[in-house]
Amino acid sequence: MDLFTQVARHAAQLKEHGYSVIENALAAETISALDADLAPRFHRTPFCQGGFYGETTKRFGRLLAHSPHAEALVRHALIISIAEQILLPWCDCIQLNTTQAIAVHGGAPAQLPHRDQDMWGAPKGSAEYLVNVMWPLTPFTAGNGATLVWPRSHGAAALEPETSGQPVAVEIPPGAALLFLGSTLHGAGSNTTEEVRRGIVVGYSLGWLKPYEAQWLAYPPDIARRFNPELAALVGYRQHRPNLGNYEGQCPSVLLDEDYDPDRPLAATDALRPDQLAMVNNLTAERAGVS
Repeated sequence: MDLFTQVARHAAQLKEHGYSVIENALAAETISALDADLAPRFHRTPFCQGGFYGETTKRFGRLLAHSPHAEALVRHALIISIAEQILLPWCDCIQLNTTQAIAVHGGAPAQLPHRDQDMWGAPKGSAEYLVNVMWPLTPFTAGNGATLVWPRSHGAAALEPETSGQPVAVEIPPGAALLFLGSTLHGAGSNTTEEVRRGIVVGYSLGWLKPYEAQWLAYPPDIARRFNPELAALVGYRQHRPNLGNYEGQCPSVLLDEDYDPDRPLAATDALRPDQLAMVNNLTAERAGVS
């Protein structure tokens, strides 16, 4: 199946059901290598504080700084294309919202069902703000806390006072990926086993939103300078037209230039949408004609 067909199929499932599963999205070896890289950090990270994050759960971010294998998840071509299909009607470009490692330990209760779009106090029901991707590092089962998803709880249904229907425990192995919308009701299930359920969530949001994870702090120029340009753009080293997220009036990617001089003044440069650029050009032409 070609990329276009796959994107269309999964985007349609997201729009209809609020979630979709990609089987064999990455080789198990890549996931295993990432899990091994993150193991020391999982070990050192304390349990969360607070009932939402879960006091029998461990979480940490900045995964692109902790393992080179994280890039394979973040820049997955099919998933990026699906996220763009869902989000680009409301933005000029998408951005990385977060990368977070999660370990749900044995005995953990089910997480409070929630919608991730609620982190932004904006109107809901039509626009989608976020596409999340859950990547298992260990097998997700109904017993060990597999992500619970409420089908058809997204979009306009998110405005209803109560959600009808029962949740689905999405049981998937490492290498598979669960995609769900920011408007979809979901939460980690209870872990009734003695094993630790480990996974990664990678989120993509509208490029003009304030992201969940402060990307420029997570990946300052000294780190982002080593990134592929497309990855650097995803974590925020690009402008969102018109002129949003600029640095001294220019694209923040200038900070990644090897010869960048912080003492050298920069010329603020337009970064406009095509419709805005046309308006400026028309005005300039009119003025030239008058003169």
